[in-house]
Amino acid sequence: MSSNFEQVKQQFKAADVDEKIRIYTTTKGLTVEEFKELLRMFPLQHLDKLERAMA
Repeated sequence: MSSNFEQVKQQFKAADVDEKIRIYTTTKGLTVEEFKELLRMFPLQHLDKLERAMA
């Protein structure tokens, strides 16, 4: 896990839903495990919004 990911994770944790979606869909170079870790911090009630953003 890179220090860059730790920085992304802290930004993600502090962000509102729209910012979380932006971070999740635009951050490059993360591993599958790192993406999964971010997804675990994503509010499940807004998962449909994230899915639409990724479509």
